[in-house]
Amino acid sequence: MANNKVIITAALSGSGTYKQQNPMTPYTPAEFAQEAYKAHQAGAAMVHVHARGDDGVPTHDIRRIRATYDAIKQKCPDLIVNLSSAVGMGKTPEQRISQIVEVKPEMASLNTNSMNFAGIDRKTGEILVDYIFDNSFTMIQDFVKKMEANGVKPEIEVYDFGGLDNIMLLMKQGIFSKPMNFNFVWSVAGGQRFRPESFVALVHALPPASNFTTCGVGRDEFASIMQSCLMGGHMRVGLEDNVRVPNGDMAKGNYELVEWAVRVAQMMGREPATPDEAREIMGLRRG
Repeated sequence: MANNKVIITAALSGSGTYKQQNPMTPYTPAEFAQEAYKAHQAGAAMVHVHARGDDGVPTHDIRRIRATYDAIKQKCPDLIVNLSSAVGMGKTPEQRISQIVEVKPEMASLNTNSMNFAGIDRKTGEILVDYIFDNSFTMIQDFVKKMEANGVKPEIEVYDFGGLDNIMLLMKQGIFSKPMNFNFVWSVAGGQRFRPESFVALVHALPPASNFTTCGVGRDEFASIMQSCLMGGHMRVGLEDNVRVPNGDMAKGNYELVEWAVRVAQMMGREPATPDEAREIMGLRRG
């Protein structure tokens, strides 16, 4: 029964986590490959990747993205690699989608609405980074069409209920292949905070036969993945979202966060999916 299998994704770095926050944050292709390998060995079926330059700055350079992708696949041939179509702050639509079309990963993130996107100190409320994350209806539509035409399955990122409603409108065009795969994102500054009742409402509003996973920023990482696992969904952890384990200690790497997700699955009588089991569940073509 597929529902007994839980897909664990490791989001290896994101665009806003740096080595000064956790020294295991990968920048180079070799570092990404090593973090991916350790996460896979710990139980991850998929890794989510924002490629970086040697200085740690997120990049849209296709050569660097391909080198990072290739390094991971050479180290872990079976692992699913999910690339980001957000890339980083201030990228144009062309810069965001061209690397997906060129590299053709099995899966890529698809963001669902324009929104405030910020880095805010949770203790003081000080605004550290602040910009508008642009995702117009036309951009979403174009990204879906290009992903689907190139055999790339969209992972639909839902930051609030409006994002899900946007996708429900665009679905009427018949541009999404089935099954559809959603990721509920919690506690980004500008998006929704994690609330169990909101999680339940989102699950109940999904199109029939959809898959869902979840991720939460900071301390909300573990509460949100536990609820997802309890409700039959999947789990994302990793240094993109959170740099610490539940007791507050610095995570030794993405693999340690994956180990915690495996424990959650085991407590609920579920088993981590292998990459091939994850492909079957999510309807992926093998890369």
